[in-house]
Amino acid sequence: MKYVLMFIETEQFAAELAAMGELEREAAYEAVGRWFAEHSDKITHHAHLAPPHTATTMRLRAGQEPVVTDGPFVEGKEVVSGFAEIEVADLDEALKLAGSWPACPTVEIRPAT
Repeated sequence: MKYVLMFIETEQFAAELAAMGELEREAAYEAVGRWFAEHSDKITHHAHLAPPHTATTMRLRAGQEPVVTDGPFVEGKEVVSGFAEIEVADLDEALKLAGSWPACPTVEIRPAT
């Protein structure tokens, strides 16, 4: 089955990352790189997203012109900072893989069709 793991970054996590010294931050990034390398046999695609302020949102309403705004869909304390599409046997395996994620404190898991 295919799943998408969405890596959710909180304001607190971003602040902690920004406050790290250079060596500590490099170690955090290396942990993420190792995670991708260790699971490369299951990851079919992945990407890191640009910061939320670079987003453009289009709201669609039946019978009306779309409304386009700068910024993310929702203003909040959490943003999707990246994703990985994975191919695994079932949800249990997807949960195990997501549970080993070394960075952002939240991972949303959705089946991909």
